[in-house]
Amino acid sequence: MSGTHMKEISLYRLRRLSGLALAFGLCACFAASVLGSPNIGEACCEPEIWVFSTRRLPSICHLPKVVNPSVQRYESAHCRWLSDDIGNLLSGKGPLVIFLHGNRYDAWSAKQQGIRLARRCNSFTSHAVDTQLMIYSWPSQQDGCLLKDGRNKYHRCFTEGHYLAWLLGQIDPERPVVFIGYSFGALITLEALEDLVAAENEGSPVSPWQSRPGDTRLIFVAPAVRCDAFAPCGKYRETLACVDRVSITINSRDDALRFFHLLDTRTNVDALGYTGMPRRWMPSEILYSAVDARRIIGREHGLPLYLKSNTLMHRICRDAYSGLEVGSPEMISKHETVLSKDSENQDSE
Repeated sequence: MSGTHMKEISLYRLRRLSGLALAFGLCACFAASVLGSPNIGEACCEPEIWVFSTRRLPSICHLPKVVNPSVQRYESAHCRWLSDDIGNLLSGKGPLVIFLHGNRYDAWSAKQQGIRLARRCNSFTSHAVDTQLMIYSWPSQQDGCLLKDGRNKYHRCFTEGHYLAWLLGQIDPERPVVFIGYSFGALITLEALEDLVAAENEGSPVSPWQSRPGDTRLIFVAPAVRCDAFAPCGKYRETLACVDRVSITINSRDDALRFFHLLDTRTNVDALGYTGMPRRWMPSEILYSAVDARRIIGREHGLPLYLKSNTLMHRICRDAYSGLEVGSPEMISKHETVLSKDSENQDSE
């Protein structure tokens, strides 16, 4: 057989193999794109996702008058973040869901967790078309050993409370707001509300938060905040005047929260996310639910574990979104019976 003929056969086989590879490659890409999304139409139903970042802002000790945060909006069609204006974020009229992450998150991780939270909630509940989810991204990237890092981030939370209060002080009081605070995110939330209560009582020009008409909810997951926060004489008792619903997911086996009392030697109290609280501390007019996730999460401390659990996410999303579809008192009251079935302290999952 001539050398020319052998070359022609080899080229023919090579072309056939290339064609098969291309065909299988296209099929694999199509399958991956379909399987990678639990719902092909999901992107159309996702809320707008935003980032409000304070990562480059200095420490402060009071409610600021001017803040220059970094604001970005997620463009899901092209999987990219675009710089935007805070005015566009605040101009929304639909429910605003604020996700506040915990310690040891860099900027990228905060965004990824926020997107995943939005998609998990989207798979469990319906929400208003104009719902916005805002990721509150604060400087919590790992810095040093565990205890030193924890103490530094604990003190940074008080600065973050001032920055968050500045933002909240500009939100329309009619607008529903849901805080989903994980770990230190709960502390930042309560510090912000405490700032707003004080500012309002002093007559400062901030949007009213005490008894605001817009539905306001606290959804705390493994909250790294003192366990007596809402006690009758607790540090954050007055912030309850700002909210309509409180949902707490604790973990009484959490190894990280077990050492919360070491973060501030002046107070030496345990974490709410570790011990929970009695139901009687919560005013009767506030819808309250609590659950101990120790059987699902075990001794770990990490939001991905909660996001992975269908049982916990169903509960978290229900408490966060139920009744916000139309935002009417009648819709909200429909869910009161469900929440009132929770026990006096915590159920166990």
